[in-house]
Amino acid sequence: MEDTVHETINLAAAPFFDQPQVDKIEIPIGPGVPLGSQQVFNPQLGIGGAYGAWGEAYDNESLKAFIERRLGAPLLESETMDLASLGFNYRHHICSLSPQEHLDVEVTVGAHFLRAAAHACGWEPSEVQAVLIGASGPASEDYTLRVADKAGIPEEALKVSVHKACDGSVGGLHLALNPELGFGGQMQRNLAEELRGKKVLVGGIEGLSRFVQASRDKNALQLFGNGAGVIGVIPGENIEFIVGKSHEVFDEQGVLAVHMYYPHTRQRHEGGSNLEVSQEGKSHIRVAGLMNEPRDGEPVSMAGPMGMVKLFVRSGVQVVREVYQAYQERINQGIAASKKISVAIVHHANYKINKLKEKHLRDQGIVLDMPWLLSEFGNVSAASNMIAFLRRLPRMEPFDHVLIDGFGAGTYYDALVVSLAG
Repeated sequence: MEDTVHETINLAAAPFFDQPQVDKIEIPIGPGVPLGSQQVFNPQLGIGGAYGAWGEAYDNESLKAFIERRLGAPLLESETMDLASLGFNYRHHICSLSPQEHLDVEVTVGAHFLRAAAHACGWEPSEVQAVLIGASGPASEDYTLRVADKAGIPEEALKVSVHKACDGSVGGLHLALNPELGFGGQMQRNLAEELRGKKVLVGGIEGLSRFVQASRDKNALQLFGNGAGVIGVIPGENIEFIVGKSHEVFDEQGVLAVHMYYPHTRQRHEGGSNLEVSQEGKSHIRVAGLMNEPRDGEPVSMAGPMGMVKLFVRSGVQVVREVYQAYQERINQGIAASKKISVAIVHHANYKINKLKEKHLRDQGIVLDMPWLLSEFGNVSAASNMIAFLRRLPRMEPFDHVLIDGFGAGTYYDALVVSLAG
């Protein structure tokens, strides 16, 4: 695995803000916050969206000095991660701001990406009928409502906040497409049936620079950064659900412990789902996942890269295997067209996790193309799957079958296969 890393990851990629087709603005809050975004649209599929980041871009060398300033202490050589081998060249961070300034920045950012994603699809925000946003540590409990309102999305449009850590955006997409996803009867509405034929925005918006700002965890400070990715789809028209699975394995040891900055009873539901579904007003639904929280009250506490491998790979391979087998059964039964999965869009926790999952699946006879697509962003949690989807979107073709694999702290997994319409 080690000797193929530099062949697979584009280590020469320019910082995201310096790349062509990236629109750059400055948010006039604090000393000014740079924001870069790129719109993508595939006219053959009628699917588009927008992705990007905000804050200054730090390469792996300058990131070390940035973290030392935050910690007020040197980062020892033994504590410095080989980030290039983990697939990351840059991270986007913002300076210290007041809580209100952080909220103002992230509401501005979220609204920007919702508008940009709608426009990429040829829609006005006023036409959008649903917004599903994954956020690990939202800047406010009503964050999805705030950004939708600021973007100009109608008040009556459905808003769904999904708090399943890095799995949030895929969890949202799964909820919008799979009519059998009900979280043990907690979901009183069948969202997939409601949203069929409607204009839907699904994404992840992650202000992780703010989230980890108070952390002393040196691994988290090196891995995470700001990022957002939002796609626009019309379920049943340009994207069709084939098969999927939502799975939970509670992180007993707190290998990736995350503070819950969102409503949850913090009660463990033995033998049942640790997801809690609540209806907050006529148009807002919250899906909130229980986390093993850091005991010291910090935002996040994580084991090293090998701890992440143990946390995500075994169950992650199992979930993808089950989804793949169910997909093959549907093909054998004639329920789905006989096709090969063209690409797997996988959460970018780090490159080694993804390559190990790919290897274990291959050993079981499941060969999937799992491209690495986020070297300029770092781990951007729930934003990563949507950024990866949009970066691959220009190469996707009508009637392609695509596997989308999300996983995150908690531990939560969502894997689904979709068909892209022509």
